[in-house]
Amino acid sequence: MHREPADTVPQGSNQPCPSSTKSHVVTTLLPAARQSLAGHAAGTNTPLERTGHRQNRGMRTRLGCLSHKSDSYNDFTAILPDKPNRALKRLSTEEATRWADSFDVLLSHKYGLAAFRAFLKTEFSEENLEFWLACEDFKKTRSAAKLASKAQRIFEEFIDVQAPREVNIDFQTRELTRRNMQEPSLSCFDQAQGKVHSLMEKDSYPRFLRSKIYTDLLSQTQRRLS
Repeated sequence: MHREPADTVPQGSNQPCPSSTKSHVVTTLLPAARQSLAGHAAGTNTPLERTGHRQNRGMRTRLGCLSHKSDSYNDFTAILPDKPNRALKRLSTEEATRWADSFDVLLSHKYGLAAFRAFLKTEFSEENLEFWLACEDFKKTRSAAKLASKAQRIFEEFIDVQAPREVNIDFQTRELTRRNMQEPSLSCFDQAQGKVHSLMEKDSYPRFLRSKIYTDLLSQTQRRLS
């Protein structure tokens, strides 16, 4: 059987599509378009729209749960380390009140640190505290053999671009830290740690003092004395 050669359009050409091709595309798309329009007219949703609605509902549910979780810390089992009830008995109102004196006082207190970590988790920024703690631990390293490997782990986890728990530092600080990695020392993270400490002190710490996590914990210690 003799067949006519198919129309072809050279790649990169601006030549319009043949009318036969346009007709085929329009004929193929029309049923789908009619189905979508019919769904709108009948007040129903297309499969794609229904999938989108389900995803939106799921997202709203998850956000609602997170919001509820961050506002309900009556037993503090998710905050205080060890045994929460025993911790509440040991924690005095005076100690909890002193957390508001300064950020460093908060970080130096076992239960204050735990409460602050729980607060950062509600804001999805706990990597800042974890990095600061990792640096504090790193500066206690006494083995020269372990120094380089520990430094590399911290850099890859918190500092490097697209690190699993990348902290929010400026480009200059990141590059300085990268250069420090060529000859790691106990001070190679000092500038990055200082930047993150300042960020938490100026941004997260004031919000923590206004949060329900802190105010409810303070109320618990006060009720125990009444």
